[in-house]
Amino acid sequence: MSGEERVIRIGICDYDTSASSFLELSMCADALGFDSVWIGEHLMLPMAYDSTHPISDSVQHHTGPIISPETHLLDPWALLGGVATRTSRVLLATGIYLLPLRHPLLTARAAATLAELSGGRFRLGVGAGWLREEFDALDIPFEQRFSRTEETLEILRAAWSGGTVTHDGDHFQIDSVQVCDEAVQVPIVLGGNSLPALRRAARLGDGWMSSGTPTFEEALVLRDQLVALRDATGFTGEFPLYFRIERPDPSLVEKYEREGFTNLLIWADQVSKGADDDLRTNLAALANDLGIEPPLVAEHEES
Repeated sequence: MSGEERVIRIGICDYDTSASSFLELSMCADALGFDSVWIGEHLMLPMAYDSTHPISDSVQHHTGPIISPETHLLDPWALLGGVATRTSRVLLATGIYLLPLRHPLLTARAAATLAELSGGRFRLGVGAGWLREEFDALDIPFEQRFSRTEETLEILRAAWSGGTVTHDGDHFQIDSVQVCDEAVQVPIVLGGNSLPALRRAARLGDGWMSSGTPTFEEALVLRDQLVALRDATGFTGEFPLYFRIERPDPSLVEKYEREGFTNLLIWADQVSKGADDDLRTNLAALANDLGIEPPLVAEHEES
């Protein structure tokens, strides 16, 4: 963008990967100037399931089953905690964390710890879930996932505000406990492309990320819907929208940039499917192609 400061920020999302590979990816992204790294999750692998992903009727990045016996799953707290100690500037995010499968106080404690460890670089990306068999395995009613998600968000905000938390809700009863003695900032990014999910994000979130990989045309529609819904809430201030894009193509990125998009995510497996050395080389080449500049050394020293 010759002579102009680039507005668009590009992050990397990953899923079905090893802990060592994601750590290497994150360290490379940190050094090369990528904005963020995101890790998706499931808690377990049902050996057989009938559930279908809510956007399974659209084009998806993953052509095979989202969950299979070969899928490599990771705990996001342990993983991102390790990444936080080996990076200094890249944002760390869950994309997404299955919020209704945990007690909110457990999530509040873990997220507050990661926010402290990362120096405020953590973003909690959450979703309500779609895999009924995963809920069944934990004895959590699948039909309650949306109401549990909203109630959990309320408790998280209270827990991170500092001081005593008391809550009497439909799913959780909490009597005078404290998670943080001082306020902790943990931005919450909600996922989901359906209209109810978009409304929930606009009303309760600090940002939104796309589910799956929408096409450019779908992204335009989703962006306009979210802007209108957010405006209708009366909230002002930053509300970042993170869109996974179909391919890490400079011409496609420029297309998004011309339309005013500011946060794009590329899939890690589109950068390299080989060894870590291939990843580092390919990621550096991609950063160069996309006009991503490495941070100044002084930026690392100051952080």
